[in-house]
Amino acid sequence: MDYLSLIKEPIKAELDDFISLFNKSLTHTDNLQEEIFRRIRQRAGKRMRPMLILLMAKNYGSVSSATLHAAVGLELLHTASLVHDDVVDESTERRGQASVNALYDNKVAVLIGDYILSTALLHVAETHNELIIKYLAELGRTLSNGEILQLTSISNEQISEEIYYNVIRQKTAALFEACCAMGAISAGMPESEIGKAMKFGQTLGIIFQIRDDIFDYYDSSEIGKPTGNDMAEGKLTLPAIYAVNNSAPDSIRKLAYKVKERTITQDEIAILVDYTKEHGGIEYAEKRMEEMRREAMEFIETEVTDDALRRSLEAYLSFVIERTK
Repeated sequence: MDYLSLIKEPIKAELDDFISLFNKSLTHTDNLQEEIFRRIRQRAGKRMRPMLILLMAKNYGSVSSATLHAAVGLELLHTASLVHDDVVDESTERRGQASVNALYDNKVAVLIGDYILSTALLHVAETHNELIIKYLAELGRTLSNGEILQLTSISNEQISEEIYYNVIRQKTAALFEACCAMGAISAGMPESEIGKAMKFGQTLGIIFQIRDDIFDYYDSSEIGKPTGNDMAEGKLTLPAIYAVNNSAPDSIRKLAYKVKERTITQDEIAILVDYTKEHGGIEYAEKRMEEMRREAMEFIETEVTDDALRRSLEAYLSFVIERTK
């Protein structure tokens, strides 16, 4: 099924307006900056987060100029965080293409990220809505907190689902949560009434990250990272956490701790990946996604009355769970 077409159906014109405004915001007269921005524009992805903002605004009212500027602001903040993350993680690829820091250097990447972040702030200022500005500022802090928590959790001796969820709530789910909040607020919803929408966004974001983490156990050039890349970076994700905590032998637990110590070899990563797949790690993660799908469907069934928007959000949820890259 073509989920993306279903998602876009109620917001086609508004999405075109967003893309135009986003591309305009990442344009520069300087040759070096324009070269980098052109690369970023070309690998913009599927626009999942901006589409969620537009859909939420339409569910609670209509898409306004404030909605579009909020969507551009959030997408720019997300883009800046990815540029900075690649520096922190020493990553050389982003979506299967060379990262900014790999093509140029860390100094250029940090400065480009700072420029994009400042542009994000300019766009949310254009909403003339203090609540939207507040939510974007809080999001920036939360994303940074998530990165720091992930770094500290690597050295934490616990192999815990609780720590895993704490990290992804701040690193990934916060983005989707902010999308729902900013979209609803841009349509005139008071802050006191956006709790259900924010919970829906958080659930979507957790599902999104679990699916992303499952990809790490399979080799695919489409995804743009090798199998076991998360483990090579010191990260234990939900499938491995479950498999290791579910009566794994000492030899496997030792490998898990070597992941956290950043001393594991590629051959040892392959052993841990295979063990995780053979001992129910993937099935457990998929089961958790299905449980969360039911939670998210409750919001769609009770809070979304327009048929086209309901089909769109159902397709959005299915796409996040079933996507292959």
